[in-house]
Amino acid sequence: MTPALGGTVTAEQPTKKTDVDQALLGGATYRSLGEQRLSPREERFEKGRRTVGLFLAPAMTIVFLLLPLDIPAQQQTLAGVLIGVIVLWVTEAVPIPIGGLFGVAIVVFFGVAPVDEVLAPFGSSTVFTFIGAFILAQAMLKHGLARRFAFRILALPRVGQSTTGVICAFGFITAVLSAFVSNTATVAMLLPTAIGILGVVAKLLQVQGKVAEDFDPLRLKVGAAIMLMLAYAASVGGLLTPVGSPPNLIGRGLIEEATGETITFGQWVVLAVPICLLMFIVLAFVLIKLNTPELKHIDGVTEYVEQQRAEMGKLSRAEKNTLIAFGVTVTLWIFPGIVALIFGNDSDVYATVSDRLDEGAVAVFGAALLFLLPTDWKTREFTLRWKDAASIDWGTIVLFGTGIIFGSLLADTGLAETIGQSVADSLGLGSVLAITIFAVLLAIVVSETTSNTASAAVVVPIIIPVAVAAGVNPFVPALAATFAASFGFMLPVSTPQNAIVYGSGAVPITTMIRSGITFDIAGAILIVALLPIMVAVLGLGA
Repeated sequence: MTPALGGTVTAEQPTKKTDVDQALLGGATYRSLGEQRLSPREERFEKGRRTVGLFLAPAMTIVFLLLPLDIPAQQQTLAGVLIGVIVLWVTEAVPIPIGGLFGVAIVVFFGVAPVDEVLAPFGSSTVFTFIGAFILAQAMLKHGLARRFAFRILALPRVGQSTTGVICAFGFITAVLSAFVSNTATVAMLLPTAIGILGVVAKLLQVQGKVAEDFDPLRLKVGAAIMLMLAYAASVGGLLTPVGSPPNLIGRGLIEEATGETITFGQWVVLAVPICLLMFIVLAFVLIKLNTPELKHIDGVTEYVEQQRAEMGKLSRAEKNTLIAFGVTVTLWIFPGIVALIFGNDSDVYATVSDRLDEGAVAVFGAALLFLLPTDWKTREFTLRWKDAASIDWGTIVLFGTGIIFGSLLADTGLAETIGQSVADSLGLGSVLAITIFAVLLAIVVSETTSNTASAAVVVPIIIPVAVAAGVNPFVPALAATFAASFGFMLPVSTPQNAIVYGSGAVPITTMIRSGITFDIAGAILIVALLPIMVAVLGLGA
């Protein structure tokens, strides 16, 4: 979309509802070619990539199964099927969740394991954490609670008076919301506001005579900085909580499966906050330095924000109900951590509380409250309807379930140990630092070419056996791969949020590549340097 930023700026004028609806399609795990806004060159590339995948996936599986390898038949069969699934994930020849379902079915057909054993991990607590968190996020978006929070931050003193303040405020808003709401949905929701403020800046430049009357407002550097901040801060904020981004839950589930150690909601937050804070500071510095705004001080943004807040009015009953459900859920999520601080991790009290306040059970309880808290008791209208829950990204849930199934099969068949030993021997990876660096680089490279969710499902199961074969605890390398899977900032196809802001027309591809590769490098360094320190401070992975 290429909205006109000239003229009078009014509420949501620069972006049509249909554009936002189109952007929200990025929240899905997979989009067909017809659902994307592609140039002819991009469409040819995507069509070719997906066509190749249709033929390459079965071909690679068959060839691998026919190789005379000196490993058990069960392991070779699983590896062959997994190779085909990974090809389907990377090429997106079929919807990403369907690729995993194909693999699960074929594994059963080929007798790798009995069907009940294969499907058992799909009923894990983490799957229900996904479902509950997605439904809570849906309520926040439907009733405008997330948008209200955004305008509240923009209304803070001095935030709207400088371009740096606006850029950082958008980043902060996006990061905080993305800790609980889908990264893609957060960006799609905030995009109209960002474009509206960009319209204010463009009009001000025209009035001040700093640009020609016929200039293209979509080429403003401040616009690129704001849009890229939206996209990148969503990925950074998604790391703040286990439910902030699908790779977090995928990685955490696979780590628990491999090591038997669970990272609680509170432990994850404490671990992630300092890392994400430094990432955010580096991100703001990089974007502002590489995309220096055309002016420092701006007028009109404060008035625009106040106008939007006035139109929203007071908190509705639906918003209050959403706050109640959200507050109850988060309180129950962190309560076991508080108990651990008081009584210790080894106490009977903590064991009882943590078992009963399981995160998956808490998540679906909080989501269920949304269907019990009424907005109009007389008509029996409640905060959410079932069709709202039916519209969440079930594809990501299916993808996670199939990913954790393959992770379990890798361990149960012994294939994980075989892969780990081979990679460790061939690359000479023998230390935690070396394996962590390898994990971060691999996850970022894969994330640049496929979805972050698929990246976590592919990379983490590879890293865990590599670490085990090298004789080191896989906790830190696997967690580093999980964090790095949320990266991928160089290209519009790297993440859905990248595609959304690129579609605004305000971010040239060269600007995205230059800014993205800089932050990829900076982020990789921060993960490798800080993650082991925070893990040690919290006493995890011991």
